Amino acid sequence: MDAYTEFARVYDLFMDDIPYKEWCAYLTGLLREHQVTDGLVLELGCGTGNMTELLAEAGYDMIGIDQSEDMLEEASRKREESGHEILYLCQDMREFELYGTVRAIVCVCDSMNYILEEEEIEHILTLAARNYLDYGGLFIFDLNTEYKYRELLGEQTIAENREEGSFIWENSYDGETKINEYSLTLFIREREGLYRKYEENHYQRAYDLTRVRELAERSGLELLHIYDAFTHEPPREDSERVYVICRRPWERP
Repeated sequence: MDAYTEFARVYDLFMDDIPYKEWCAYLTGLLREHQVTDGLVLELGCGTGNMTELLAEAGYDMIGIDQSEDMLEEASRKREESGHEILYLCQDMREFELYGTVRAIVCVCDSMNYILEEEEIEHILTLAARNYLDYGGLFIFDLNTEYKYRELLGEQTIAENREEGSFIWENSYDGETKINEYSLTLFIREREGLYRKYEENHYQRAYDLTRVRELAERSGLELLHIYDAFTHEPPREDSERVYVICRRPWERP
């Protein structure tokens, strides 16, 4: 989980092709379909706050949690510019804590893939189900699929060269452990005009969707849907990303 240190400085530069607004429109659509139209929403693994800001703009009262101080520093700069009243907390999402409950928890941009143990996925969902979701509240998260790691990312090298910095991103997927290792080499431009080299290793795990369903139900959440990303259709064999929609069951007074 020691990822996104130096990369935080240039994360937005190299991720500027991600259609955050379209992703947010899909996510807010899912929330509103289940009557979460306003109120407190928690984003786990919020990173530099791109989605957090968009959800705040959509009218939600946002809390963002990330364990990278560097990423949260970038998120705080955006908060100053936007003026949105977002609460950022530096916490490990595997053991997150809140002072009360929220109407929904979201975790997108494959943040849950960074959780490498099934037990930890179940623990996160259990924290939501027992402690931090309102009754009837939603937990929505996305996952990169094994197809994506195996067929599209595994053994691939991605590189990009910009004036402000460059990166080399080498992927290695282990089909037995279902772990994809990203070896990231960064060349970041410093104030003096020179480029400094940094190296980081990132690890993500692919999860079988049948097992995801079992973990959600064991946690106490009700699993409502698993969608092929950005649709309302079931996952296909070649789906690259899926969305999992769970709910804390209603309880009678």
